[in-house]
Amino acid sequence: MVYSYRHGFSGFAAMLNSTQASTLASEHITISIQTLRDHPPLLNGLMGTTLAGFQGVISVFRSKLLQLHTTRSWDFMGLSLNTQQRIPLQSDYGDDIVVGIFDTGIWPESDSFKEEPGMPPVPASWRGTCVKGDKFEPKKACNRKLVGARYYLNGFEREFGPLDTSGDGEYRSPRDRIGHGTHTASTAAGSTAANASYFGLGLGAARGGAPRARLAVYKVCWFKDLDGKCTEADVLAAFDDALCDGVSVISASLGSSPPLMPFFRTSTDIGSFHAAQVGVTVVFSAGNDGPDPSLVQNVSPWSICVAAGTMDRTFPTRIVLGNNLFFMGEGFVRKEMKMKLVDSIKFFDDGSCSFDKWNHKLATGKIVLCFSSIGQVSSTTAALSVLAANGSGIIFAQTTTEQAATDDYLPSVQVDLSQATQILYYIQSSKDPTVRVLPSRTSIGCSPAPSVAYFSSRGPNSATPNILKPDITAPGVNVLAAWSPKSSPTLLPFDERSVNWNFDSGTSMSCPHVSGIVALVKSVHPTWSPAMIKSSLMTTAYARDTSSDSILAGGTLKPTDAFDMGAGHVDPLRAVDPGLVYDMGARDYVVFLCSLRYTQAQIKSMLLPSPGVDTSCGGDESDLDLNYPAITVSDLSCSTTIRRTLRNVGRITNAVYFASVRSPQGVHAVVWPRLLLFSRRKERITYYVTMIPLKRSQGRYDFGEIVWCDGHHRVRTPLIVHVNTTKDGGSSSSSLGGLQVA
Repeated sequence: MVYSYRHGFSGFAAMLNSTQASTLASEHITISIQTLRDHPPLLNGLMGTTLAGFQGVISVFRSKLLQLHTTRSWDFMGLSLNTQQRIPLQSDYGDDIVVGIFDTGIWPESDSFKEEPGMPPVPASWRGTCVKGDKFEPKKACNRKLVGARYYLNGFEREFGPLDTSGDGEYRSPRDRIGHGTHTASTAAGSTAANASYFGLGLGAARGGAPRARLAVYKVCWFKDLDGKCTEADVLAAFDDALCDGVSVISASLGSSPPLMPFFRTSTDIGSFHAAQVGVTVVFSAGNDGPDPSLVQNVSPWSICVAAGTMDRTFPTRIVLGNNLFFMGEGFVRKEMKMKLVDSIKFFDDGSCSFDKWNHKLATGKIVLCFSSIGQVSSTTAALSVLAANGSGIIFAQTTTEQAATDDYLPSVQVDLSQATQILYYIQSSKDPTVRVLPSRTSIGCSPAPSVAYFSSRGPNSATPNILKPDITAPGVNVLAAWSPKSSPTLLPFDERSVNWNFDSGTSMSCPHVSGIVALVKSVHPTWSPAMIKSSLMTTAYARDTSSDSILAGGTLKPTDAFDMGAGHVDPLRAVDPGLVYDMGARDYVVFLCSLRYTQAQIKSMLLPSPGVDTSCGGDESDLDLNYPAITVSDLSCSTTIRRTLRNVGRITNAVYFASVRSPQGVHAVVWPRLLLFSRRKERITYYVTMIPLKRSQGRYDFGEIVWCDGHHRVRTPLIVHVNTTKDGGSSSSSLGGLQVA
């Protein structure tokens, strides 16, 4: 037995051999099985009232490994510490909210986790605790800010063997060895800390989205092979405890790349479903597998999936060639460098800056020009390869859409391919090429933002294509937040630098931004369901950058669509007053699972025991009618009608909303009724959308929107349609008749 899940549901994780697993599976069980090198499989099981004769065991599934998805951002989104702000969210709200962080733990001594001035006692609803462990003393580590800290190791040790705590190894406690968990906790709900910077860059007051909220950390990921590794058995145990402890929000920057397993076989989907049932919003990262389509992770409709975007802060770094020609790149260069400039072809066969191509010539005292297009290397790979050749720095040529300052240990400056080509011409035409690189500086508001980060995982949803994922975008590039001083900024074993603040990029960073905003919305509207909170974020999101142009999709030179950014970039100020929301509850999600043709046993394995939830299926359910804040039709071959229900949560009781529709290309979309008249607060009104394909098409998506407006609120619903009228047996555009009510 590895874990006994006992608080919110009845289940267990256990080591079983293949025969035992097969026997259990034959009895219609759902248990999580994880194949181990030197051990029998690890099983996570959900059971009914008794195990006698295996009766009541309803689900068996294999436990998988999960990966981590790895200041200015809050001002960029309009949240100021200025108490004169129209809605002083960060200074007035959050005391009553506990944000649970599922990650690599926490460095409790960081300024981010000190009590905010005047912070009241811990909410009476909190039932959690701080667990003692290696170099973690609860009486010193925990306070009114950090109210809970636990760690989960059983699943990890059965996968990888005993935890390595020697030397610079891990802590057998909630203490953070890696820095990732400290960073995400600081971003979501860190206290205000003055004079935060990364070696002087990004200097300012650092804070989380909800600086007055409380934090509870659940260490489920552990240092292994210079990365964080997490097992589903440990994650599900953390869900079990967190929901019993009384968290209000759960932030989990982790996931598993496609192929995606069914919801009833995934611990994060089961745990987040349980959370939704008890009114806890769960926020996940979308993954870092972009920009290719269909690689988005964490796609359950009851959770929030967050893509990563840029903000309007850059780190310009001036490059001056020996002929006085200069270029502006980006980097984290601390000191001026003046030295010889050489082309990578002198040190690497075929010119690719990769270690296996190194010709063993030394680049001592030289800055090397490397191209990402030669050998498809990353800036970090190039920098470490040049470091192996004893080089002093690199100028790294990157496509415009993937440029972002990175700390590669060796001083590096990123330039675009056009700039790099001019630098290469200079090297080839000069007898003694030299370069001077000036220290990087911080620039704010000089570049259009946001854009979607090139690495951010994209839709469409590969598991349930009629559900839009990702849901929303938030800052996730070069986010400055607290860090573990035990860990170097790069995690490289030879990097001996120690920092209290670090820049990091990934959907791991965008996820806690949304978690912090959820905490604020929950504090302002404590009775709102997780679905209402998600709706408020999605329907108020924006799709224009600071230059009033379309948001760009990183990795391309094209505008974003809903598969890049979800409903748009999150806007916290508008989210607290959305006007109208789409709501959903446990029964709505059951109907959704019915539409996927799940069996009764599979559906029941997803739910917390609740006599009030009807788990029956009628046989004609459609996932198109889930009351989601986006409408996605992945196979439109004939006229189709979909319904949605809106709930008035505005301050005006007698509100009137008018609809405007932008139809996707090749589709005629009609909304009825075009006017919604609310006469009572929180009244629900259903509207219908009929979509008629007007073109012969196959294999492409088109995008539109429905906007409800009352003169003050703008409630926007993305409309995503895949017209499929040329498949065998499909209709042509001249005979697209009939009406199908979904």
